[in-house]
Amino acid sequence: MTEDLKQRANTLIEALPYLRQYWGATMVIKYGGAAMVEPELRAMVLQDVVLLRYVGMYPVLVHGGGPEISDMMRRMGKEPVFVRGLRVTDAETMDIAEMVLMGRINQDLVAAVNAAGGKGVGLSGKHGRMLRVTKQTGEADLGLVGAIEEVDPALISTLVAQGYIPVIAPIGFGEDGRTYNINADHAAGKIAGALRATKLMVLSDVPGLLGDVRDEATLVSSLTAEQARQMLAAGQIQSGMIPKIEACLDALAHGVPRCHLIDGRAPHALLMEIFTDVGIGTMMLP
Repeated sequence: MTEDLKQRANTLIEALPYLRQYWGATMVIKYGGAAMVEPELRAMVLQDVVLLRYVGMYPVLVHGGGPEISDMMRRMGKEPVFVRGLRVTDAETMDIAEMVLMGRINQDLVAAVNAAGGKGVGLSGKHGRMLRVTKQTGEADLGLVGAIEEVDPALISTLVAQGYIPVIAPIGFGEDGRTYNINADHAAGKIAGALRATKLMVLSDVPGLLGDVRDEATLVSSLTAEQARQMLAAGQIQSGMIPKIEACLDALAHGVPRCHLIDGRAPHALLMEIFTDVGIGTMMLP
């Protein structure tokens, strides 16, 4: 037996306790960043997602599309504006966001899941009244940005039970009949809580939560929800990391046992987090 074959066998044996532990578990994966844009990384991530389904887990993908929306906005003569990591969304921007998220990104991801051997189904929060929202309020008027009031997970659960992998775009509807843009991190956190997921896993372009954003050596390997709230209050968490931490806090508050911030640029990051003793990124606990 060659050393390579021995290593493969040892890898499977190391994964056995995790396969047993997470059999039948729902894993909500917030998908974004370079892992969604770069073809090689995207293929790896979606292969990982399909593998999770074949070994008895129930992955649910919630995708963003911020860079693509911003690119399309600039092509149409609009400059993106963000407040605390959230996009200011007027009616024209909402049309662009929905076109990009559902018309291109969602369908491309579904096709890639299918190509990897899975059964992907594209959804938005408007399907089955999944994500019911109200206009988000605060210090700044963000326009058509929605705050999720209620998640109805029935459609997701039905599809998962039939062997499908839901691929969800963060768009919701309001009782006023309007369509709202929802931050993908916030949507993933709410959906994870509604599904009583075993894990929420957030893929981004950083190694995890950094104590100093300029120094990757300051990676916080684990922290509690209270520690995260303290860091938010102290201003230690900035920009696009804010909604990611908020999403994790929301998921934990609704019964999700573990949340993970993972570097999606690392090949097979999902598998390394779930199936190895060491794991990667930042883990947040209740």
